[in-house]
Amino acid sequence: MHPFEYAAPQSLQEAVTLLSAANREARPLAGGTDLITQMKENRRSLSLVVDVKKIPELNVLSYNGSGLHIGAAVSCTKITSFEPVSVHYPALAEACALVGSYQIQNRAALGGNFCNAAPSADAIPPALSYGARLLLEGPNGRRELPAEDFFVGPGQTILEKGEILVEIILPIPASNSGAAYLRFIPREEMDIAVAGVGSFIQLSPGNQTCEQARITLAAVAPTPVRAKEAEAFLAGKTLEETTIAQAGELAAQATRPISDVRGSAAYRIELVKVLTRRTLTKALERTRG
Repeated sequence: MHPFEYAAPQSLQEAVTLLSAANREARPLAGGTDLITQMKENRRSLSLVVDVKKIPELNVLSYNGSGLHIGAAVSCTKITSFEPVSVHYPALAEACALVGSYQIQNRAALGGNFCNAAPSADAIPPALSYGARLLLEGPNGRRELPAEDFFVGPGQTILEKGEILVEIILPIPASNSGAAYLRFIPREEMDIAVAGVGSFIQLSPGNQTCEQARITLAAVAPTPVRAKEAEAFLAGKTLEETTIAQAGELAAQATRPISDVRGSAAYRIELVKVLTRRTLTKALERTRG
């Protein structure tokens, strides 16, 4: 590990100032479960680490009329333990419970899952499928954007120098909606997804047809990716078994997988078909309570 300076600011503005003024690469530290490993293995050389865990805005966890607000430093354990998450956002709760071991979940932050930008990250697909938006703060002020626009490539985001992810905001799901997240891993637990799918559906009044769908894929492209052709196909249709199966086929067309030690590209494509069918079926069940 290369030498670096450490700072623990008490305010968001102080953190932005520190990151903006750094001569070489500087990074915020929330849980550090990815960042510290990267530094130890000399995969990332930093001049400054800015510990953001003491900043109030990054520790917000609330549910109100505007939705669910999760500060970027809030741990996975706190998210899964927060009752409004398990009640209104079960797919996010399920995904956060899959992030490493219990010890890792006590440290790992949802904001870190976003900023590390691993294509295989588990918590990102359900967040995107719920329609998450991100609040960023930097030297040029504050901005808000759809979470799906945050990613550029593996380990790469749109964050500019000095800019910090402050909060993840999820809108309130409609009462006639449901969501689910599933992944495939080679082991029983504590492994990286070979493929993952988060699906959200909202039914029309009367619950006869699909009003809207959002399907997000993990570990099958350089970034988390929405299966928009499959989503458009489902709109206005009754969610029967054949319709759901066709959506799985269309979702697979959104992939750009690689072959590696965890699985071939062809295997990942087949997994997306299966996981899309299963998550859509589970999401449909959840619309019925």
